[in-house]
Amino acid sequence: MAKQVTKKIKLQIPAGKATPAPPVGTVLGPAGINLQEFCTKFNDASRDKMGDILPVEITIYDDRTFDFVLKTPPAAFLLKKAAGVKSGSKKGSSEMVGSITRDQLKQIAETKLPDLNAYDLDSAMKIIEGTARNMGIEIKD
Repeated sequence: MAKQVTKKIKLQIPAGKATPAPPVGTVLGPAGINLQEFCTKFNDASRDKMGDILPVEITIYDDRTFDFVLKTPPAAFLLKKAAGVKSGSKKGSSEMVGSITRDQLKQIAETKLPDLNAYDLDSAMKIIEGTARNMGIEIKD
């Protein structure tokens, strides 16, 4: 018989740096799963992506076991990293804070493609380009 799902939790955790302390502990503690076991499994699974922030979707079952799925880093994080800026524009597209090349845009779109609502690379590039524009990052040809 299949396990009964009791909860689904979404978190964004720095790769390889999950600890039972807040914010991970405060969210997962009430769910009743073994925090140290989750942190160990997450850190092992994300060790190759050190330095990135990874969204993770945790499914918790009625017998207090869990599964988790790692997603690709957020588009905003990848854009800030490529442009070398600390944060996006506070005024949106009317104030430019940085720029990236069309090749960098393509690389980010390829990275994000599995998690986007897009069938091909061109559509993914348009989605990422819109995010960049709203963050105040211009795309140079």
